[in-house]
Amino acid sequence: MQPLDLKVHYGETEREDLGIEAVPEGDYPDKLRELRLKLHQKAKQEPRFRFYTLYDRVYRMDVLEAAWKRVGKKGKACGVDGVSAESILQRENGVEEFLAGIHRELKEKTYQASTVRRVYIPKADGKKRPLGIPTLKDRVVQMAVVLILEPIFEADFCECSYGFRPGRKAHDALESIRENLKAGRTQVYDADLKAYFDSIPHDKLMACVRMRVSDRNVLGLIRMWLRAPIIEEDEQGKREPPKKNGQGTPQGGVISPLLANVYLHWFDVKFHREGGPGQWAAARLVRYADDFVVMARYQSRRIDEWIKLELEEWMGLELNRQKTGIVCVESGESLNFLGFTFRMDRDLKGRAHRYLNVFPSSKTIKKARERIREMTGPRMCYKPTPTVVQELNTYLRGWCGYFNYGYPRKTMRALGHYCRERMITHLNRRSQRKYHRPSGMSHYQYLEYLGLYRP
Repeated sequence: MQPLDLKVHYGETEREDLGIEAVPEGDYPDKLRELRLKLHQKAKQEPRFRFYTLYDRVYRMDVLEAAWKRVGKKGKACGVDGVSAESILQRENGVEEFLAGIHRELKEKTYQASTVRRVYIPKADGKKRPLGIPTLKDRVVQMAVVLILEPIFEADFCECSYGFRPGRKAHDALESIRENLKAGRTQVYDADLKAYFDSIPHDKLMACVRMRVSDRNVLGLIRMWLRAPIIEEDEQGKREPPKKNGQGTPQGGVISPLLANVYLHWFDVKFHREGGPGQWAAARLVRYADDFVVMARYQSRRIDEWIKLELEEWMGLELNRQKTGIVCVESGESLNFLGFTFRMDRDLKGRAHRYLNVFPSSKTIKKARERIREMTGPRMCYKPTPTVVQELNTYLRGWCGYFNYGYPRKTMRALGHYCRERMITHLNRRSQRKYHRPSGMSHYQYLEYLGLYRP
């Protein structure tokens, strides 16, 4: 029997926000890569098969070593125990002893999940997003479970799902939206789930996992992570008593993206089944994690009622009414998705027809300018100039690499100009007098001499 073509399923992933490094399938050890291929092939060939012997694969040393390579990176936040990757790497044979201890605990079934440290990061709208940070040991074990379960569930996931999946990225979802808009599906149901990661019902989520996994030990690990208490800190930095976690999966946990996709997968399935909008309305679903759009030639009230029934009454989730609505792109309204804006604009050459313009959204540009202003602000004067330039270059290359889709040239040119102006202000502020550039050089030539990246 010929092996399945897994090119679509196993490539580079986008998990930077969670501190997970993207590793191509070919970078795994040979035995682990072979195991993942076999699990995927078995799941693909038998859609109703439930895997019952997976736990012994989780604590294999090659699996734990691959998990460490993906999550054991320097500079990542510590959990409640304060153990960081740096502290382990500094010890002689520190990684080997650390993984050997995890292997022993899993094999002897004495492993217990630690409490989760809750931190908050600011959002663009002024609110704060809660993140749950597990300990380094928990992250390694979670990653090991992901390495085993991911190929199984990837065999089931629908083509309309793009977020946190191997071999798929945000640009693929954007391209799908652009193709549907060009095909005439210009009425878009733009949905937003309210605190999705924090509101997933545990019982329903575990029922979805059990559709494919019947190994009690693996299910016990997942249930343990879901129920792990949460510790927060007050304004003085003192830890408060642990709080019970009755629902949701911590946004920041390594296994959370996979579990989130597993739960919403059944929304994707029902959408395309007979009785769903994919059948009777010829609608198209594009989902990136908990953000999704439903695209159709006409948005009827029936589609809205179907979505609310499935998500709120059957799945126990809640739509954010303020951010959910219908956008008619053909009428000139703008659709914002994953940091980009889709809008029908006049032809630049004066022709009668309009074209679909795709460019970074205003909220994204504002956030980027705020970040550049922070990196070149008064508090950064203590840093050497080469360090400031290097940090700016890292940010700008990453930003331009992601937003290099559609027609971003005008935006990138304006952002580059703003960055150079901020850098000139920063240089003047450092010495409390205007800096002296080499004779014959303009301001911009001097910044190029310093190596500042120009979008």
